[in-house]
Amino acid sequence: MNNTTDFDYFNTLLVQSVGSKVGPIAPTITPSAAYGYENAEEAEGIFSAQVNKPLYARVGNPTNAKLEAIVAKMEGGFGAIATSSGMGAISMVCSAFLSAGDELLCIGGFFGGTYSLVNETLARFGITNTFCTVDDFEHIEATLKRGIKMVLFESVGNPSLTLPDIQRIIDLCNKYETLVMIDNTATPLLVRPLEMGADISVHSSTKNMSGHSAALGGIAVFRAVKEEGDKLLNPKYADVHKIVKKMGKKAFIPICKKRAIRDFGMTANAFGSFMTMVGLETLSLRVERINKSVETVAALLDEKLPEGVSVNHPSLPSSPDHDRYKSDFAQGCGPLLSINCGTKERAFIFLNKLNLVIQTANIGDNRTLALHMTSTIYSDFNEEARKFLGVDEGLIRVSIGLEDPMAIAEDFLQAANAL
Repeated sequence: MNNTTDFDYFNTLLVQSVGSKVGPIAPTITPSAAYGYENAEEAEGIFSAQVNKPLYARVGNPTNAKLEAIVAKMEGGFGAIATSSGMGAISMVCSAFLSAGDELLCIGGFFGGTYSLVNETLARFGITNTFCTVDDFEHIEATLKRGIKMVLFESVGNPSLTLPDIQRIIDLCNKYETLVMIDNTATPLLVRPLEMGADISVHSSTKNMSGHSAALGGIAVFRAVKEEGDKLLNPKYADVHKIVKKMGKKAFIPICKKRAIRDFGMTANAFGSFMTMVGLETLSLRVERINKSVETVAALLDEKLPEGVSVNHPSLPSSPDHDRYKSDFAQGCGPLLSINCGTKERAFIFLNKLNLVIQTANIGDNRTLALHMTSTIYSDFNEEARKFLGVDEGLIRVSIGLEDPMAIAEDFLQAANAL
């Protein structure tokens, strides 16, 4: 796994890509819902994807297109589609490629929204699923051998902080010609799935990409389709072969637009894409600082938390994922750590004693955030599901921000000492 990020390179890339040197420097917002066509011939060309001009805002707009181009370049992809939310991006890909009777393999712990989408909503439409832990490679390979169409996993388990062997999973998916989608929300710049051989990388751009809690959005980034021997030409993807043969290397994008976006309408809005680009300019700076801060805070808490309160982060030698963290995530695994107070009651007392930390259902913000899991995001989940997802009764998910890590650690410690 390539685990070295050149933050200076990305600082330059993102600032130069978002801003313009001539005319308006900041990205322009195109709020129009509809677009005029020059003549009937152009209209026909636009609808057949032979002319690259806006069709209708439900399937994209110029502001979205700029964001998509920047993120595709950042991720090492061929193209991207901006959506209304991170769940919109995952839903778009699943609904574009999966049909009733298909099976989705889900590896590792998941954000509650993704688990519900797979286990409840997709199941209502006849798409089955199987779940396994990140290192159950016997199950993973046996499932791939059955000829399933897609594998989904997170670069870092949210909130379990479980670290997968990303490269090994991708290699197995490619061996069995199975689409692999990685939720890279927690690790933009730190993990680059498409460069490792993945097909699709998705993000909730609401989080690290924007950083300011002002823009709800998501984005899916795709690799180029090969001219010959691409896995999309495997017979199990026969329902998209017509599009693949017509559209070539850009086929992922029209597949998602024609088979999902056009009919479900999960497209991003122009203002949200503009606000996301404003955040993207400082993404590299924020990722570098926050990932250093997470290690600092985790180490201080591990040393000084009182008995009955514990901290979990893969940088800690006590973590079962420590060795993988050191080998595959040398520059960090995102803004998350977790604190376990043992019980819901103690977790509530702890949270309500914090002075600097915001309680909210978000991660990847410029500010440090925290939330008790079982009473909020996972309140509707049964005990079996919570156990699999690594959510204990006293678990608090923390997303470290840009503040002084010493000040944040001190705030956590004073709250813990009040228990």
